[in-house]
Amino acid sequence: MFLEEIIGEVKLENIDFECKGVLNREDIVGWLKTIAGFANARGGDFYIGVENKTNKLIGFDRLEADNERNYFNNQVNEHLIPRPQMNISFLKYEFRSKERFIIKIHIEESIIKPIILKYQGIPSIYMRRDGFTNGATYEEIIDMSIKSNPTQYDVLVSNQKYDFNDFKKLRFFYALHNDGKELSEKALKSMGFYNEDNYLMNGAALFSDNYNGEKTMVQCSVFSGFNKGSERIITVNRFNGNIIDVIDYTMTFIKQRMNHSIIKNMNSHENIDSYPERALFEGIINAIAHRDYYLDGTQIQIDMFKDRLEISSPGGFYKGERIEKTYNLSGIISKRRNELISNVLVACNVMEAAGTGFDKIIEDYKNASISHKPYICSSSDHFTLVLPDLTYAEGVEDSGFSYVTFAPALNGTNLDEKVLSVCYAHAHKASDIAKKVGVSDSTYFRKNVLENLVKNNYLIKSKISRAVFYKTNSDLVVLD
Repeated sequence: MFLEEIIGEVKLENIDFECKGVLNREDIVGWLKTIAGFANARGGDFYIGVENKTNKLIGFDRLEADNERNYFNNQVNEHLIPRPQMNISFLKYEFRSKERFIIKIHIEESIIKPIILKYQGIPSIYMRRDGFTNGATYEEIIDMSIKSNPTQYDVLVSNQKYDFNDFKKLRFFYALHNDGKELSEKALKSMGFYNEDNYLMNGAALFSDNYNGEKTMVQCSVFSGFNKGSERIITVNRFNGNIIDVIDYTMTFIKQRMNHSIIKNMNSHENIDSYPERALFEGIINAIAHRDYYLDGTQIQIDMFKDRLEISSPGGFYKGERIEKTYNLSGIISKRRNELISNVLVACNVMEAAGTGFDKIIEDYKNASISHKPYICSSSDHFTLVLPDLTYAEGVEDSGFSYVTFAPALNGTNLDEKVLSVCYAHAHKASDIAKKVGVSDSTYFRKNVLENLVKNNYLIKSKISRAVFYKTNSDLVVLD
């Protein structure tokens, strides 16, 4: 049998149609890039269980079809950012008196572009053209970015009906921070909590008592030392629930695990917590308010180290500049990504009506030493607030290295990460690199480390006069 027999039309592989007999587990990128390419172009239909080129039906039994669908969903959630809009359905047919199924996936043209395929830490952007999927050109990426002006996620209409009784936790939270005042239905309506047909907005649904989806996922981790790469992980907890529960859970997790010290002065004793409670609360509220809720498969990351707490939220600052590292928190300008969620938090008196709320954090750390000052950094896909541990006398350890992500190099060494970090922003000579990573400028270092990274395309080698410089290839290595 052939596909045409069950869908009633002749299909040839073109810009909006492709088939796979089965999803290749050994070449995930090979088919994921097609899904991303469809979403970045004008959408398309992707059939699984249909032989490529011939459209011959291979199909699955009921259990196999369900497993294949689940595998597809898991890989899309893990590797495509944001998840494209799509509809998955099963098409049933009979072969030799037995039921068989093929899977049809209809991918919509994404309202947010570009859709990024991230595999082994390396991001790529693909475009569908004339029956083939290839890397997007620079001009196509610019064009996608210019045309992509999506409506904020939280003000889109959900499929959930409004019921005032579904928001007991929000109402309690509101009263707690407003001297017992009650949150009224009129106030919710004035904020645009639901539409004229009584359907909740997406952002409102995240406050519902019964919300348990992954849009609000938070992962809290405790490390024994100063970084993720080389230290033992003590605890990793994941939690998702409504926004109020996420705030409470995250605050409790940190407060139960942070240090408390008593500082003796001339005539008094002062209790010191690792992180001032107000600064901690502001950091968590900010991460929730400015999170990019379009990014499926991501989570707010809470990482506790020996010397600091890092609060990372998916999505860079909305319409703000990328910031490598700054202590000038009050100088950060960022527009609101989630107007409805922010308005609810402002009404609850836990967020500033204007600005980022970082001024309170600065105030709580005003008497801290330079090594105990909070700072922030952001990239295209996340921003991170760092709160130094006030009970750790030495302050934040600064290794001088940025954290980078890359697939391990063939014949790689334990110096690869430091070298790629040193050379990420600026090109350096071999002798300078050796000095920065703390080794001698030996033949071994040049041949087995630098030249091996050049061979694997992680370092770009160039010559200026007689001097040789090395620069990290940012297409294969990304900042973590």
